[in-house]
Amino acid sequence: MNTQGLNGLEFMRNIVEGHISAGGMVDVMNIKVVEVSRGYVKFHAKADKRHTNPFGAVHGGFAATVLDSVTASVVHTMLEAGIGFATVDVNTKLLSPVPLDSELVAEGRVIHLSRKIGISEGTLKDSQGNLYAHGTAIVMIKR
Repeated sequence: MNTQGLNGLEFMRNIVEGHISAGGMVDVMNIKVVEVSRGYVKFHAKADKRHTNPFGAVHGGFAATVLDSVTASVVHTMLEAGIGFATVDVNTKLLSPVPLDSELVAEGRVIHLSRKIGISEGTLKDSQGNLYAHGTAIVMIKR
């Protein structure tokens, strides 16, 4: 599919619909983009044995990477066609050990958007609403 001319929300909707690949990282991280709207994204993610540390627990990098993905993607939903962006800062707080082999919900929301920066936040929870990680990001917008 030709993605030129798509704004960020259209681009993300095409990922949800399967017309555009979400990239290799979603396979490595076991992420699926399931819902998008302007200023909001929802992913499903599941840590498996590939995401464990030497002690058998889910590595903190799993939550950090999932949150990096939702916080950047949500800013993208608010950008016009042809506008680039890059994450310049991601801050992740791990609140509880991430469970192995459990489907988790990652949600991202835009807190602030200007011509040059976007600020967003993300959460990683289980289906009962238990919070495992929270993150914020600053995204540089390239106009």
